Amino acid sequence: MSQSEQLDSIRDAISRVCSDFDDEYWRQTDESGEFPHAFVKAMADGGWLGIAMPEEVGGAGLGLTEAATMMQAVTESGAGFSGASSIHLNIFGLMPLVKFGNEVQRGTHLPRIISGEDSACFGVTEPNSGLDTASLETKAIRNGEGWVINGRKIWTSGAQNANKILIIARTTPRDQCAKPHQGLSLFYTDLDRQYCEIKRIPKMGRKAVDSNAVFIEDLPVREEDLVGEEGKGFTYLLHGLNPERVLFAAESVGLGRAALRKATQYAKDRVVFGRPIGQNQGIQHPLARSWAELEAANLMAFNAAEMYDRGEDCGAFANAAKYLGAEAGFHACETAVMTHGGMGYAKEYDVERYMRESMIARIAPVSREMIFNFIGERVLGLPKSY
Repeated sequence: MSQSEQLDSIRDAISRVCSDFDDEYWRQTDESGEFPHAFVKAMADGGWLGIAMPEEVGGAGLGLTEAATMMQAVTESGAGFSGASSIHLNIFGLMPLVKFGNEVQRGTHLPRIISGEDSACFGVTEPNSGLDTASLETKAIRNGEGWVINGRKIWTSGAQNANKILIIARTTPRDQCAKPHQGLSLFYTDLDRQYCEIKRIPKMGRKAVDSNAVFIEDLPVREEDLVGEEGKGFTYLLHGLNPERVLFAAESVGLGRAALRKATQYAKDRVVFGRPIGQNQGIQHPLARSWAELEAANLMAFNAAEMYDRGEDCGAFANAAKYLGAEAGFHACETAVMTHGGMGYAKEYDVERYMRESMIARIAPVSREMIFNFIGERVLGLPKSY
């Protein structure tokens, strides 16, 4: 089977899974805030949560290109980021554990993630550090049996349902390190609510996948929960950044396509002054522009994915893809709302939900401005601006 045929097969299979979760399902989760457990179970039962995991731990051993195809099919189905974010971390978020965990960690934890027995969240961002990870304040201090972690994390998605956390903490004081990013260590451990207070953050969209502030007080961590070597956690995190940007790009394009599909159908069906509104260039042209923007962003995303799978440096392309995908997705969702007119504001047409969710990729995991900084410095050779 050629790669093109394999990607088509993945897209078709995911579309069949998603067909059991219609617009009404996602409207209800958006309204109630209930986590989409049934959808996640269906994806786990199909083995999809391990698409990029090694075969020796029960995964499919496929690449970023295949994973991006899968995640794009999820958002494009109408599940949007409510669907994609419910499984996003499983796909590449635990790649530091895959690449740098020992055989016991990999053999113990990864099969449970693939099967859905365990659910993990990601503890990186903090209230006082934001994107400046080297300045995080959460500390892990050795005791006789392992470590004790104290600190705060914010925007920790999925923590309400997670039983595991991949968390980065400072193990060597910053003033004792040659460089700010040194002295940070990565742990994959139990999210024990006896030591962690988890507060949901009310937010604009994607209510079904919770975002949280996590307050950690004296969380005991076993020695064997340290991932890789002490003090190299920041370096380990970098290995997951480019795949995450590519996935966000592909997901955003999928969301934009879902919005464009809804808007195009409405433009065909809605008759005003005796003619379908889609006959008017004021409706046609914005929709056509959105299609062009989405397809261009899609090419950039999958170019970056293929570079990553070939082992090439894809940083510039992954960052550019994330920017272009997020912008194209947002513009398509905005255009869909405007095409529907007043009905675009009504929940029953779904496009208002898409537009709210489209803001996620414009903000996370990195802002447009930081992407411009990266490209300006690393690609164009301009002086560092921050």
